[in-house]
Amino acid sequence: MIEFTTPLWIWSGESASWHFVTVPENLSGEIRAHSLLNRGGFGSVRVEATINHVTWRTSVFPQKSGGYILPVKAQVRREAGIVADDLVHLILELL
Repeated sequence: MIEFTTPLWIWSGESASWHFVTVPENLSGEIRAHSLLNRGGFGSVRVEATINHVTWRTSVFPQKSGGYILPVKAQVRREAGIVADDLVHLILELL
């Protein structure tokens, strides 16, 4: 399990905005090692994520900088009571 606290941030494109959290690079080694056997499209790695009391299955995606990002969909944000710029406590379990 990987556990950390980080801000929820927004990336805005031409047609939509997406909310993400960043897995710090210093905590990404376990994900990188796991991805050697279980890598999906775009280098994604399946995880079970928990913020507050909300748990869901999704994927983390590698960044060029070496860390990973986790998309946080609207339903999860509503149920967890979080908005952009909130500090969120995240627990990731690799699947």
